Amino acid sequence: MKQKSTSQSAFFNMRVLIGLFVVLTGVFLAVVGFGTFSGLTASSAKAQQTHKIINVAGLPPGFDCATIHDLGIDKQENLRAGSIMIACGESPGGSATSFGAFSQLLNTVTAPLTYGGTDVDVITGTDTITHPTQSETYTLANPDNPNQIFVTYNDSRTASANYSGGSYSSDGGTTWTRLNPSPFASGHGTNFGDPVTLYNKPTSTFFAVFIATGCGGQGLGSWKSIDGGVTWTVGACVHTGGSDDRESGVADNNPSSPFFGRMYVSWNDFAVGGNLKVRYSTDNGATWPNERQLAPASPFIRDTQITVDKVTGDVYVAGMNEGGGGLAGPRSNKIYRSTDGGNTWTNTFTGANFAAPGRANCTANTYFVCMYSPDTWRHMGWGEPAAYNGVVSYVYAQHGAGSDAGDVEYIRSTDKGVTFSAPLKLNTDTTTRAQWQPNLSVSDTGTLFSMWYDERGTTTCSVGNPAVPCYQMFARKSTDNGVTWLADMAFSDVISPLPGQPDGTVQPNYQGDYDYGTADASNHYSSWDDGRVTISGQSQQDVFFDKEATGAGGGIPCGDLVSFQVRCKHNTGGDKLQAKLTLTNTSHSGQQVTITVDGNPNSVTINGNKATLSINGSLGQHTVELTAFLIFMLETQFTESS
Repeated sequence: MKQKSTSQSAFFNMRVLIGLFVVLTGVFLAVVGFGTFSGLTASSAKAQQTHKIINVAGLPPGFDCATIHDLGIDKQENLRAGSIMIACGESPGGSATSFGAFSQLLNTVTAPLTYGGTDVDVITGTDTITHPTQSETYTLANPDNPNQIFVTYNDSRTASANYSGGSYSSDGGTTWTRLNPSPFASGHGTNFGDPVTLYNKPTSTFFAVFIATGCGGQGLGSWKSIDGGVTWTVGACVHTGGSDDRESGVADNNPSSPFFGRMYVSWNDFAVGGNLKVRYSTDNGATWPNERQLAPASPFIRDTQITVDKVTGDVYVAGMNEGGGGLAGPRSNKIYRSTDGGNTWTNTFTGANFAAPGRANCTANTYFVCMYSPDTWRHMGWGEPAAYNGVVSYVYAQHGAGSDAGDVEYIRSTDKGVTFSAPLKLNTDTTTRAQWQPNLSVSDTGTLFSMWYDERGTTTCSVGNPAVPCYQMFARKSTDNGVTWLADMAFSDVISPLPGQPDGTVQPNYQGDYDYGTADASNHYSSWDDGRVTISGQSQQDVFFDKEATGAGGGIPCGDLVSFQVRCKHNTGGDKLQAKLTLTNTSHSGQQVTITVDGNPNSVTINGNKATLSINGSLGQHTVELTAFLIFMLETQFTESS
């Protein structure tokens, strides 16, 4: 077994913050239909398969490989479908790569021009390079106790017996514990991933939902925890099905909502051709009998994600018409709405066609598009919706101008998802480097936060190579429910190498298909696929976490400042230089300020109405600066003497 080591391979990523808000135009689009592109789609060009019967543990006995296309297995994202593709010889499995010696360079982001705090790896313990893959995340905090945060994700460490994982934090995300063994590996047969995390407020219970063979062969199984995600018991089958895929879930935790406590799960049901469906529970997850169809099998509408309006209780599902797949297939977004707790649904919006993000069709499965040629990181433009008091927001990715493989776009509706604004590009870089796979969360006070993968700080990428930096997590925040947006800035602390996918039981183009972000009254929470941790000299997929306070980007007006004091504090272990910020109230708790000592920045989190830095200081004069998001800067000189 190999011990992980942290490779912070990268480079200073300097940026300039322009103090201008971008105002979203108030022009709204009527529903416009464009003609589809001509030519063969990825699915129509699929060659006729020859009959090949396979018997593989965890897969249906006597499976006929010639039925892969007819059953829609080549359109599915789950790891069971990937296992079938590999076993039938339609896709290779992942494989390890080798690199020579590399330097480990520290890559820091100049504070305070960043969102979030310190990145934390939620994958504790050790893995081997044979089965090291963790990605595709759903992050959620307990709204009644935000110190409890749970992340579900795909985890191949015990493949092919299980592909599920989870980590919990009991201190607001500062430290994490990965559940070992995974409690989701038992109770519902073999777990094939596709994670969902829910919290049911009436019963103070976390729920996890994954694809599981014990629920009809490839259905949706649930597990539940009443102690903040530390221990879990087996729950009900959300859906008993033979070919479920790409599920999403959300819970209505607003006590003022007419549907308080109701939980919803959406998915694609390929047992009937890929129909888009929703089920909901009215008894706190004990049963899930209420099933509704949102879209038929043709045209195929991918279940992107589901959300609930935090004020009204209306439920929204974002779907995507993938245009037959591949780069040639035009994409279009769909919004489905229920105003009666999931009982009835209306397709309220169909967006205009847009060009697919990505650089090439994935060679392992040409239905999907890869961000990196020939076969790394499949992505079709999927994003995440959010809703607050009748305003519906959605982010997604589309191809940029010229050779730009991806941009992140935002659209906004003020009439409950019927009409939407013209797209606003959230990434403001002037490069042709790609941005893709965004998420979006809305807080209990109507702030929005979008996170995405971003190459702007690099010029090239090399899969699995820890010496080549590739992407960084960037983000952008709105403090007025999407009307205006603050600057886009780095969210993760380093530029990550492009992680490989060396697990032979998983398709090589898998790097995680989504990262579901959430928020409460205090913070926006998100996790992502990060390659900075190496095993056997290779960058591989780990899940990292960070959070961003719901306030206005960390800005602190001068009127909230009481004092900033620097002094020498004597301790038994030696003298310390102590800098203390005191504010008038606790509204900025959780935000970051930077205290710079002699040119060396230190990021400090405000706790309550105070932020304190204590460091060893040599005798002599020191210059100490306090910076809070460029709203104010204070400088003081302090002389430490014996």
